[in-house]
Amino acid sequence: MTNEPDFDPTAPLAGPPDPWDYAPTPSLRSGPPFHMTEMIAAEPALARRVLDRLAAPASGAAELADAVRATIEAGEPVVVTGCGTSEHGAFAAAEVLREAAVAAGLPDAMVSSEQAFELSLAPPSRGLVIGVTHEGSTGATNAALAAARAAGRQTAVLTVSRRSPAGAVATIVVETGELDQGWCHVVGYLSPILAAAAVGAHLSGHPLDIGAVSGLLAEGALDERGAESIAARLADSAHLLVIASGADRPAGRELVLKVEEASWLPSAFRDLETFLHGHLPATGPATGLVLVLTDRDRRQKRVDRARQALAAARVVGLRTAAIVTADVDATLDAALTPAGRLIVPETPGLPAAVAAVVGSATPLQLLTERIARARGTNPDPIRRDDPRYLAAADAADA
Repeated sequence: MTNEPDFDPTAPLAGPPDPWDYAPTPSLRSGPPFHMTEMIAAEPALARRVLDRLAAPASGAAELADAVRATIEAGEPVVVTGCGTSEHGAFAAAEVLREAAVAAGLPDAMVSSEQAFELSLAPPSRGLVIGVTHEGSTGATNAALAAARAAGRQTAVLTVSRRSPAGAVATIVVETGELDQGWCHVVGYLSPILAAAAVGAHLSGHPLDIGAVSGLLAEGALDERGAESIAARLADSAHLLVIASGADRPAGRELVLKVEEASWLPSAFRDLETFLHGHLPATGPATGLVLVLTDRDRRQKRVDRARQALAAARVVGLRTAAIVTADVDATLDAALTPAGRLIVPETPGLPAAVAAVVGSATPLQLLTERIARARGTNPDPIRRDDPRYLAAADAADA
């Protein structure tokens, strides 16, 4: 095992090999900083680079924005799809594009997300399919794009390079250009969100405040002590639940996946309202709970329901924490989240969906990385340094 201390978080990350090949196995490290630690630190500068490139009028983002507009104006649906982390990126992208369409004067836009394997079995009968695959090699996502293309649908992909297998399947390619250096993808989650935000800016005609996006990511990674304190309370939980509503649901799902990949703590996502319909009987003092609430759209109703959910969790004795914006933090009694909170700055200059999915990204990743440290796991190889789990991955890909 090695540690590589000379990482520059402001320097561009490497892209895929040329000619294209699968990303190499991340080097194993004996302790932090992990590759995941470094990727979180790299995200503010990465965001500036990606958004600068995609703001160009001749970029793939501008081309995709034109296709999205034409699809919506024709009364046809836009479907965003992916698997794993990229499925959550697709979910976030759909939130961003839907809001951008409204800002563009297209209030009846049909923009949704769907899991790639299911979409590959039943491609849509009309419209545009947008795949999300960070490395460009996800089999189910590429199969969904191929099925959509065979059915006569227009296809696009948000991916690292047009040289990837996904780039060969899609008609429109939005390249993010830089590759995550670990397998517990954090850049892999953020990159399609940035790409979608760039597409949304072209679609709406409202340029994105790139400095605000970068600053939001930087702020979200600052509270290391807070993340460590929450991690200490959650690390020995029997299981972890994450609840969220609205544009925070992609982050809630991603936090669950990250915690399971990085720290092997069994976790599950529940929609905020769903949590209160039958799931409490399976919880108790050994249950961890994290609320994610950063979406400012119809926020007061979400806060009111979250307060009730947290009150119920408090009665049962759950170890409850939260990732919330500053305004939400001010309206929720601190006693409702005894395990602590990570606070996201309010960013009214960004579209609501962009502010939510970007603002929650680094806090959820930082919390994950600190839970992994508290549990003594290495997040980078997602347990594939264990021969049994490597064999399981090989069996799944056979």
